[in-house]
Amino acid sequence: MPSLMDLPSQALAKAQQLAERGSSELHYLFKMIESGALRLEPPQNLLAMVADIRRWGEIGMVPALNARRTPTKLAIVDDEGSMTFKELDEAAHAVANGLLAMGVKGGDGVAILARNHRWFVIANYGVARVGGRIIMLNTEFSGPQIRDVSEREGAKLIIYDDEYSEAVKLAEPPLGKLRALGTNPDAANSSASDSGDQSGSTDETLADLIDRSSSAPAPKVTRRASIVILTSGTTGTPKGATRSTPPTLAPIGGVLSHVPFRAGEVTSLPSPMFHALGYLHATIALTLGSTLVLHRKFKPATVLEDIPVHKVTAMVVVPVMLSRMLDALESMETKPDLSSLRIVFVSGSQLGAELATRALKDLGPVIYNLYGSTEVALATIAGPKDLQMNPATVGPVVKGVKIRILDDNGNELPQGEVGRIFVGNSFPFQGYTGGGGKQIIDGLLSSGDVGYFDHNGLLFVSGRDDEMIVSGGENVFPAEVEDLISGHPDVVEATALGVDDPDWGARLRAFVVLREEAELSEEAVKNYVREHLARYKVPREVVFLAELPRNPTGKILKRELREIEVQ
Repeated sequence: MPSLMDLPSQALAKAQQLAERGSSELHYLFKMIESGALRLEPPQNLLAMVADIRRWGEIGMVPALNARRTPTKLAIVDDEGSMTFKELDEAAHAVANGLLAMGVKGGDGVAILARNHRWFVIANYGVARVGGRIIMLNTEFSGPQIRDVSEREGAKLIIYDDEYSEAVKLAEPPLGKLRALGTNPDAANSSASDSGDQSGSTDETLADLIDRSSSAPAPKVTRRASIVILTSGTTGTPKGATRSTPPTLAPIGGVLSHVPFRAGEVTSLPSPMFHALGYLHATIALTLGSTLVLHRKFKPATVLEDIPVHKVTAMVVVPVMLSRMLDALESMETKPDLSSLRIVFVSGSQLGAELATRALKDLGPVIYNLYGSTEVALATIAGPKDLQMNPATVGPVVKGVKIRILDDNGNELPQGEVGRIFVGNSFPFQGYTGGGGKQIIDGLLSSGDVGYFDHNGLLFVSGRDDEMIVSGGENVFPAEVEDLISGHPDVVEATALGVDDPDWGARLRAFVVLREEAELSEEAVKNYVREHLARYKVPREVVFLAELPRNPTGKILKRELREIEVQ
């Protein structure tokens, strides 16, 4: 219990904390007004918006906001055509009313297993309008994973695309299943394992549910909606991280404070919407009243060709998608007109200096790189000027966020020294749904990474704190080595990891994907690293692969690489 002597200092610290929070919220509010997310409107519109938030929460109200402002403007352009904000709003109401009739109640879990298309968006807002827990299932999950995660997260209902008909058969949610996308446009060209159209599923589609349900405004929710976003699962079973609607403007205002998204634009979203990056930006775009351009499957050339056709102004991708798009762009004889593109927002895994440099060269000063995670949300954002100053940076700290570099004892390290990155914000991670969480020191959450700040206040990530190896007494971070090798002109991509070594304690093993017709030997790769980095950072082994194993969000599956036997 604190002594009376401590109370004045505690009160002062609390007052300072509240002042900083208030300053940040005002900053976010200004940025949201500047972007057009919030604007001067007729009093009846503002009153209606407040009423919608009270009725369906901050998530569920989004389609209604723009159905009122711009009912005939396109909300979505996808493989099926286009949909206006009024049509999206009515469809979300019909799904909500249909779910209520099926027995879904506030607080119930509803899992969504779908690619990027209108039915994902409709399902999301329909579930939000019954106050459900929206559980985002990874489209690469196997049947047992879908069953286990759905049961662990308490899914009462699963909404899925036809191509996953076989995969969802093991799951038996209490209220059954609904098909999101009733047909698979790529079925004719799909493999047997990818095509679900021939599975004979008789589950009702969302389109059928909408047809038989009222599109009248859904009743007031008994609980506010929440979102369960699963971690990437690159090292084991994915964990669920619940995000309730935070009492802050930070998720949108923080992004807008560094990235010039504007209302009423056109956003291309190849990044999967079941992931935090894709979901956040689908929410930002629709809150801004912008049009979302979606495709079920990522095809680099198609995404590039969409830019002049739809006058795309912003694009949201993970780094591996950006790399594939640059490959496609560089191979095109006739380049598409990219003049409308103002923003290429990248996150989901490390961008890397080589890819950042290449993107700035090919696309211009339009690259914005967010550093964050499912657990810490957003921490820093590097804009074009930051990346031009040093392409390896992840940028300055987002206003309202605190970042500290700590040693193993929890002591703060001086500028320039590498330590563990801890992050604090106004919507803290509440732990994993199955129990457990990340280490917290003084209210700051471990990011799981190590890094440092430079003299310009820019953050640099050296690697994962659990991936650092000690080889012959020297600390080696694989990320530095893999970024260097990836920049070799004959290399498409590379990664590195530590393996046990009887003499050195650990040694570095690199995995390299070469460009077509390139001839690069193991010794040539080692010499390349030796010419640029310290000798102890040279990998002892180099393994050449046709491609690196990745999950849908572009993260490399290092556990699969560890299982590869090296001769």
